[in-house]
Amino acid sequence: MELAGLAGFLKIAAGVAIGLPLVMYLAQDSLLFYKQPLSEGRRADVAKRHPQAREIFLQAKDGAKIHAWHLQAGAPLVIYFGGNAEEVSWMLDEAPARAPGVSWLLVDYRGYGGSEGSPSEENISADALAWYDHALQHLATQKVIAFGRSLGSGAAVYLASQRKLEGVVLVTPYDSLVAVAGHHYPWLPVNWMLRHRFDSIGHAPKLTTPLLCVAASRDDIIPMKLAKRLYDAWGGPKRWVGLEEAGHNTTDSHPLFWQNVASFLAKPGL
Repeated sequence: MELAGLAGFLKIAAGVAIGLPLVMYLAQDSLLFYKQPLSEGRRADVAKRHPQAREIFLQAKDGAKIHAWHLQAGAPLVIYFGGNAEEVSWMLDEAPARAPGVSWLLVDYRGYGGSEGSPSEENISADALAWYDHALQHLATQKVIAFGRSLGSGAAVYLASQRKLEGVVLVTPYDSLVAVAGHHYPWLPVNWMLRHRFDSIGHAPKLTTPLLCVAASRDDIIPMKLAKRLYDAWGGPKRWVGLEEAGHNTTDSHPLFWQNVASFLAKPGL
């Protein structure tokens, strides 16, 4: 290759090497969070179809209005943190049918459901603490279980690191979002690119809260090995449930899923 051609090739290669990581860095919020807002009309329709559910609005410390659905039954109260593309009102039907006798607080991340703003690791974590503190002060409960699905597993683990919980349920969890990103983009320097890291494995060894960890053998979003790393690092009593032939989005239809979840919610002490 002539020197001029080589120089041109190197310029293109350098542009790709710099430009692609920069584009991914700037686009990471839209790649990670698929916001699912509910319009006022749709939220009113959900409330009308579920008269047993109460809407709760809180004002976060930064002034944002955040929203959750509350289903009052017995103890404990389960605070539910959903996936990155999940609008949680579907659980108003599913949760009481699958785990009767348990109270639920179904949390909307910012930009999801009835919550204002845009999601981030910082405000998801801060809002998790706000919902827990509100529950203890106003929802007549002293027993709380955190239930985190996929993205929400990071919020549940963070809450367990900061507050006293009766138990933690993690469904298709990860050890860290850095590891998930590294799995999908092995050619990118994700360790320094990723702003929302949710380093759950950094908290896990210090946690003594009982854990139910549910993973899917055919998960092509969060490989089971990442869930197993988190489970192995957990410091407290724990139970592993591997759902054979299940994928990331088909866990709930597996016959062992709600059987194990309901059993744990009823008696989280293992």
